[in-house]
Amino acid sequence: MKLENQRIILTGAASGIGLALLEQLSSHPCQILAVDVNAHGLETACKRLEGRAAQITAYACDLSAPENIDALFETALRMLGRIDLFFANAGFAYYEEIREPDWAHIERIFRVNTFSTLYIIEKMQSLYGPAPYKVVVTASAMAFLALPGYALYSATKAALHRFADAYRWQLDDPRKLMMVYPIATRTGFFRAAGENVPTAWPSQTPEAVARAILRGVRCDRQTVSPSPLFSLFLLLDRFLPLHRLEQAIEQRKLQTWLKKTGGK
Repeated sequence: MKLENQRIILTGAASGIGLALLEQLSSHPCQILAVDVNAHGLETACKRLEGRAAQITAYACDLSAPENIDALFETALRMLGRIDLFFANAGFAYYEEIREPDWAHIERIFRVNTFSTLYIIEKMQSLYGPAPYKVVVTASAMAFLALPGYALYSATKAALHRFADAYRWQLDDPRKLMMVYPIATRTGFFRAAGENVPTAWPSQTPEAVARAILRGVRCDRQTVSPSPLFSLFLLLDRFLPLHRLEQAIEQRKLQTWLKKTGGK
């Protein structure tokens, strides 16, 4: 799928992988509706990219409610005419040791990371059916390798992974849904997950992830794993229990973090 002259929605556009995608997409002649819950950060990012090839419009939106997503689609169709490419990138993590049951805590992360993405995928299919379109979902390597401290986050991403695996069978072209599985990305993502949260290893830059994503779009890939190292890890893990070693390392990091911060 080409990037030129496409009408695009990009969520989570104010920071991290979303911001890197926005910056790289801005060099292409296209129309972008950039979406984030952080209105100030989004406006700052869009203003900095003024004058580039892309026409970028900021749209502040909380994706945790279906009515807000419906309003986003209505705005996009009014402004852009149609949606060719939807980057479902918004999401967040908790870094924590789960101690007490908390329904609202669980629901909050699933609403943003999982429910909103599933709803977006379904809305795109209902709008365009057999017509050309593409949805790109930022999942996570934690869909394959769940790490201590990220139980709920890993669950939200594993749910997306399994949904996509089954849902593609009902698409006329399975390439309409592209799943992306980044490893830890060196952004404010981990700072937002908790105070002084240790970055998981290995990690990569958001710019590298964004480049891999856009290559995947151009090549009409169904799956993108931005880290060759993680792909090798998964291959070797079939024969050696490497995931247990990684989980043990991350568990030690979690225990150290809990002692320093009290889990806050």
